[in-house]
Amino acid sequence: MVKDGKETSEYAGLLQRDATGFFLRCDDGERYRLELLRTPIDEVEKRVVVTGRITGNAMLEAEGIRLT
Repeated sequence: MVKDGKETSEYAGLLQRDATGFFLRCDDGERYRLELLRTPIDEVEKRVVVTGRITGNAMLEAEGIRLT
């Protein structure tokens, strides 16, 4: 997993939602707030893989989300 924000990588974990939006609770214990192009309603509270890059302050710019 690349965490420097320069490369697109895949991040696996549980997709969750709170009052401020969506976040990914990764398998390694990290938690990332998601910047999304679409609302992933069908994937909430399910295991997913998010393709994207870290943009800073625990933000993950998501290019895609798929169920695992």
